[in-house]
Amino acid sequence: MNDLSQQKIDASCRVPLLALFGGAALWLVVGLLLAVIASLTFHKPDMFADCPVLSYGHAQPAANDAILYGFCIPAALGVMLWIFARLSQTELVLPLVPIVAANIWHLGVFIGIVAILIGDSTGFAWLEFPRGSSVLLFAAFLLVAISAVATFGQRKERELYPSHWFLLAALLWFPWIYATANLLIVSGHPVRGVTQAVIGWWFANNLIFVWLSLVGLGTAFYFLPKLAGRPLQSSYFALFAFWTLILFGTWCGIPQGAPVPAWLPALSTVASSLLIVPLIAIAVIVVKTVCGADVHCKGGPFCYIKFGSAAFLLSGLMLIASACPHFSRIVQFTWFGPAQEQLQILGFFAIIICGAVYELLPRIMDFELPFPKFVRFQHWCFMLGIVLLAGSLAIGGIEQGLKNYDLATTLPFLRASTTGLLFLLLGSLLFAANIFVMTLKWKLALIKSVIAAVTAPLEVSEVKP
Repeated sequence: MNDLSQQKIDASCRVPLLALFGGAALWLVVGLLLAVIASLTFHKPDMFADCPVLSYGHAQPAANDAILYGFCIPAALGVMLWIFARLSQTELVLPLVPIVAANIWHLGVFIGIVAILIGDSTGFAWLEFPRGSSVLLFAAFLLVAISAVATFGQRKERELYPSHWFLLAALLWFPWIYATANLLIVSGHPVRGVTQAVIGWWFANNLIFVWLSLVGLGTAFYFLPKLAGRPLQSSYFALFAFWTLILFGTWCGIPQGAPVPAWLPALSTVASSLLIVPLIAIAVIVVKTVCGADVHCKGGPFCYIKFGSAAFLLSGLMLIASACPHFSRIVQFTWFGPAQEQLQILGFFAIIICGAVYELLPRIMDFELPFPKFVRFQHWCFMLGIVLLAGSLAIGGIEQGLKNYDLATTLPFLRASTTGLLFLLLGSLLFAANIFVMTLKWKLALIKSVIAAVTAPLEVSEVKP
């Protein structure tokens, strides 16, 4: 594919991706700011006593949903559209549709966050948004998926790559699990009793672990060989990891000791143990691809992808460990579970998506980042923040379980986790600065070109008698 064709493909993705990335960057900042506010309530409980909107019960779920629904999913959709267009060697099909979908999505997130903060949450983890907001998110996702699938259908390159498998599965996975969970436990006629809790655990696991893994790994398997300058090692391992991840990952999530039939936690434990199979395959792919690369890691997108891949493997191991009966008795109802979730969301997914955005954004804009030094600085802020956040919560959770759930023992670890959130917030501000300034420069250049075209003198041709 020649450079002219690549420029046309990148130009067709420009406006849809800016609409998705701009809102995602803003929601990342808002989500981490709310997470810091929620964390501060453990150090000074009366800090927001007169402001119920910012109490822990409101701020923490709002922070989680702002990061997941506000940043992770729209940013991932933007990266997916660009990857589909590049792999298909064709311009983005129906580019106006993702633009409309991006605005609908961000409106739905805004309504949902406001509803949570004012106390109108549904009460189900990762499904706190009211029905009106959920409908907007579902419709927006389908619109983006239509554009992505149409681009895939118009592809000139018929060969399928590993990234295709993971990303296409993710396009089908989210509407299925999101619609199912909303219809069964949030609708006007929800299921009752044990079934409601089981569906909640099923949805949370499929969204946080399976869906994020599909998109994150699909993105990593596209960018790693590009940045490393060598083929992915190897496609057969990637296909094996894809099927085993889907096969075993969907059955996890039921905690030990849950008040459900005994065969459900037992099946979840077995499935979690078998996750070691795709984790080994993914580790082999990443190590073989990275170790043979003649690329120096200096805080650029390559470092983002490598760190995110390592965080995914560690998050998977933590998920397996938390499903083991003996270890689960220690860490159940502690900070160990939130540590695994934050490592999966922020340590793995968010860092890989940020690296992908930094790699593709100069291509679609056709000029360099306004603050290239921020990329390296954000990388270190994110790495340090993740280590402090996930590491301190994981260790604090184990300490809490060993000392009979004594909350006083976790205060030093909570202080460290708050520091980690501050580093992540700083990194998100750097990320947003690059995107917003880049968007502003493009808009100013566009306005200048329009003004120049309008004010240009008309050419008057002489009429010969």
